[in-house]
Amino acid sequence: MNDRVVLERFPAGGPRGSWPAEDFARARRMEGQEAEVVMDLASDAFLVIVRETGVSTVTGLGEVVAAA
Repeated sequence: MNDRVVLERFPAGGPRGSWPAEDFARARRMEGQEAEVVMDLASDAFLVIVRETGVSTVTGLGEVVAAA
């Protein structure tokens, strides 16, 4: 399964030198979640996601998205 939960979305056009999606993902990893950052080209945004195997740790925090 390639299902994942989107924890947060960040616009790709952030200030130069700013990595808010990476910072958010790092904070979630410090909490024990297996968060990672992916690029959604269609919406020009960075998504912080957890794969389905980690969904139980974040139930109710985000939307479940099926991989294309």
